[in-house]
Amino acid sequence: MKPTIFIKYTFLICLIAACIFADAQEMVGPLRWNPVFPANQNQQKLPAKKTTAALTLPFFEDFNYYSPYPDSNKWVDFETYVNNTMGKNPISWGVATFDDLNAHGLPYDSFSNSDTRYCDSLTSRPIDISSYTVGDSLYLSFFYQAQGNGYYPLPEDSLQLYLKNRYGDYRLAWSIPGPAIGSMVKPFQMVMIPILDTLDFHSNFQFRFVNIGSLNWADAVWNIDYIKLDKNRNDSDTTINDAGFTSKPGYLLNDYTYMPYNQFKASASTEIVSVLTDNIRNDTSFGQNVNYSFKVKDSATNLAGSAGFTSIFLSGYETSQVSAPFLPFGFPSHPANSVVNYQIKFFIDSNANTGPTGNDTVVLNQVFDNYLAYDDGSAEKSYYLNLFPSLPGKIAIEYHLNQPDTLRALAIYFGKQIPFANYKPFYINIWKSLAYINGATADVPLYASTTLQNPAYADSVNHFWVYMLDTPILLPAGVFYAGTTQTDADGSDSLYYGLDVNRTGGNHAYYNVMGNWTPSAIGGAIMIRPVLGKKVSGSYVKDVTPTAGSEWTAMPNPASDALRIEFGTDQVAQYILTDIAGHTLMAGFALSGKTIDIATLPPGMYFLALRATGISPVPQKIIKL
Repeated sequence: MKPTIFIKYTFLICLIAACIFADAQEMVGPLRWNPVFPANQNQQKLPAKKTTAALTLPFFEDFNYYSPYPDSNKWVDFETYVNNTMGKNPISWGVATFDDLNAHGLPYDSFSNSDTRYCDSLTSRPIDISSYTVGDSLYLSFFYQAQGNGYYPLPEDSLQLYLKNRYGDYRLAWSIPGPAIGSMVKPFQMVMIPILDTLDFHSNFQFRFVNIGSLNWADAVWNIDYIKLDKNRNDSDTTINDAGFTSKPGYLLNDYTYMPYNQFKASASTEIVSVLTDNIRNDTSFGQNVNYSFKVKDSATNLAGSAGFTSIFLSGYETSQVSAPFLPFGFPSHPANSVVNYQIKFFIDSNANTGPTGNDTVVLNQVFDNYLAYDDGSAEKSYYLNLFPSLPGKIAIEYHLNQPDTLRALAIYFGKQIPFANYKPFYINIWKSLAYINGATADVPLYASTTLQNPAYADSVNHFWVYMLDTPILLPAGVFYAGTTQTDADGSDSLYYGLDVNRTGGNHAYYNVMGNWTPSAIGGAIMIRPVLGKKVSGSYVKDVTPTAGSEWTAMPNPASDALRIEFGTDQVAQYILTDIAGHTLMAGFALSGKTIDIATLPPGMYFLALRATGISPVPQKIIKL
């Protein structure tokens, strides 16, 4: 890397940290993984690209659907992430998110951490506009937002729009750079692009959004919403004439997002909300009354609560939270350990709304399962501790029980990081109280795992990795704390946990990196869930047990041609050499004293790990000259 480039990025990183992080021990980082998209292409095929006839005007898309992939009836590529969590105060519920993660949820390039490259694209299916001319005043409009609830783009990042002419060439029609470092998140901005080039009026016209992202330093998150291409428009045609929901409904619970049904039933009157809420936007230039209502049904479609239409007056382009009293008809009993589901549906009176109807109804499933959670299952950022070399780091989340229950496991959502954190071990801890928190005078431990655990990543339905307790704990009603301890050795600092930034209440989190517990100052829910009730199966992850004589070395380091491995036993060990993204470049078996030829590797940083009984699995950083 050239010195000037190195200095530039070092300055950027330091400036970002100074602007964003108010506390030196708590840090927030970008996502390096989206488990909604399976990393293994064979696990799930991408939506089929349709080859039907070209589309006709008008073209309209507001991403009002529950699939994470763009609608294949309108789009031909599937790299963006359709969701209802990354946009901050969107125009309508559902946005398309552009980031540095590909269609399988993994980084486009995890090796070059100071480069920029083209990342996600979103390309329309062909649209036949051959019968139109410049005189028909075709405009393409859309709303965009930098960062949203995700990580911020850097100034050298950008969001771009390209238009395809009759010769198949894409030309740049619009571009916006990333905001200045430290900028506040701005509302969605509308862009109007006139179609003026005569070469664009053909039967296979297409438009394409692309983001350019700075790899690793940021996720370069951009959100797009409400795309419209139609005739007879002008620069002032910025009104969609629509009123619709901009978010999913609020949950039924006051504090938790999810909890076991038996815990809920034990104190339903304190756990249940008194009003149900959602957000509606009036996307017109004039004020109007909007009529809305809701229904709550259980999985057997039995009505559990409803309301008549309520009217709210919204000024032009105003977004407002709406609410309706929730007076449940009652919550029936269910067998112990049952999974119970309630569907919450908000809807707008369709007879009074003449605009697009896809955002007139929005549904949320309130699930009661065997875990306690403040998060909604989606991570928008990562949370980690900035540890000192000789001090462990602890994270504890406060929970409460309404009746005694058995704690079986912790489910943890880890954020992937570069290099991967598979060898950043930790202990699992349960406490009855924390010293000087909520009136307690000392830590009262209830459980500490006897072996170190490794972080792992689950491409599964809920994306959490389940760590079984060595012995289940019978907990009384009341408060307890669950979390982890990251050791002061073994490279376990900066372990990424999923952070749900949509959490708006207290995050109930505490951290300890200097011997004292401190309430977390980071907004959002750290994604750690206690698992309760009947016996469950844990996800498989290998324990890490440090032993005497487990140290090993690779020499010389830095090296130009060869590495010599030395360790203190006479057994055969497996060696694995990876790049900083975790990609295996070399592997084999060796006795102590083995020499590995690395002459053909490009200069850079690598990681070497040994696997054998009694040898530390923590990889060592190798510099190739």
